[in-house]
Amino acid sequence: MTTAAHAQYETRLATGKARREACPRALQAQCTLNPERDVVAMLRQTSEGRVASLIPLRYSRMQASPFAFFRGMAMIQAADLATTPNSGITLQICGDAHLMNYGFFASPERQLMFDINDFDETHPGPWEWDIKRLAVSVVLAARERGFNDAAARQAVCHLVGTYRRRMQEYAQVSQLDLWYSKVGFEQLLARAQDDAIRQQLLKLAEKARGQTQEKLLPKMTTLADGNLRLRDNPPVIFHMQQQDQVWGDDDHWLGEGHAHDLLEPMLQHYCDTLKEDRRTLLNRFRLVDAAFKVVGVGSVGTRCLVMLLQDDYDQPLFLQLKEARSSVLETYTQSCVHGNQGKRVVFGQRLMQAASDLFLGWTTGPGNRHFYVRQLRDMKAAPSLESFATAESLTAFGQACAWALARAHAKSGGRAAELAGYIGQSDKFDQAIASYAMSYADQVERDFAVFTAALTSQQL
Repeated sequence: MTTAAHAQYETRLATGKARREACPRALQAQCTLNPERDVVAMLRQTSEGRVASLIPLRYSRMQASPFAFFRGMAMIQAADLATTPNSGITLQICGDAHLMNYGFFASPERQLMFDINDFDETHPGPWEWDIKRLAVSVVLAARERGFNDAAARQAVCHLVGTYRRRMQEYAQVSQLDLWYSKVGFEQLLARAQDDAIRQQLLKLAEKARGQTQEKLLPKMTTLADGNLRLRDNPPVIFHMQQQDQVWGDDDHWLGEGHAHDLLEPMLQHYCDTLKEDRRTLLNRFRLVDAAFKVVGVGSVGTRCLVMLLQDDYDQPLFLQLKEARSSVLETYTQSCVHGNQGKRVVFGQRLMQAASDLFLGWTTGPGNRHFYVRQLRDMKAAPSLESFATAESLTAFGQACAWALARAHAKSGGRAAELAGYIGQSDKFDQAIASYAMSYADQVERDFAVFTAALTSQQL
């Protein structure tokens, strides 16, 4: 680092440190709640505009545990976070950085990477909101796995400590080096603390490498009248024409039997959002079949389709067309500036990920609904909650997530030195976030009780 660069680095560190005057790090422990919060009303609000007959399935998945409820209701924490102190540093954030939104996937160069893999809620916001959501998810995951609160708090402290140290490192690299940085599989494997964690990583890598387009073909398709067709597996994946009872008046196009004709212009619009070379590649494929796919927890009821395309040699390309709604952060930060919610998702993903899907783009569909498009399961794999047999394995995964999050924040905001200055080198910030996470996890459990009671009394 040159003398001038070092001076700039020190200036930005000092700027970040000065932000502690308005928001001391100890204040990050505060767990205040939105005074107007109404959990049942928020649940109803998030269900508006979804496929009505799938809403019970969404609630059923959320009813599995406080952790599942937390995954499905990012809006509640967003509303509460808006009432808490923050450092005043705003950048593009994930918006839903919980533990299960990280995993392995392939870069366009086919290298196995670890990163955030869900950007449905990405939006400009206080960077602390991401790390607080991740921290709370670790506490809830620890409790679900039967680990005690001491282990949960320690896992959060390790997580935030990793974020802090990584941010200090990123603060001292050039913007170009930061843009090229990534968290690769080999890097994580080399840092695995014991053989059990190494074996878990190797198993995940093997699973990811088995999720290629060619290997998906026999799993997801069947031969009918000499033509490939997506395999029905209701209620997870099914052809729209065969499920007429699912569709309301607003979604008649999904079940009319000629969705293919409606998808073609959507695909053309999407194609126009790709870079020229990728557009050329996509034009070498033809649409063969499409089916509705129910995904995730929070996304259940939004419109999501799987599309099967084939090239001249009948080799497959599986694309996922997923509805993009307004980010839950928008109400509490600023309006979307992209003109299309799918474009918002794509922009945030490209800005925060080390490398994004070759076919990532956006489009608009019937009813002026916004969508984004990506490959389906392209070497993607993430651990299940049940795979964390020990507190140590959960802690290790949380640290990997924190590393990926620090890199994403440093890249998206270009303000790593300022963030490092605010966080500092002691564990004060770590302890504050841990206290917040423990308190807010208690609140999630209370909200979960309200949710389950509302289901029992048929308020939802």
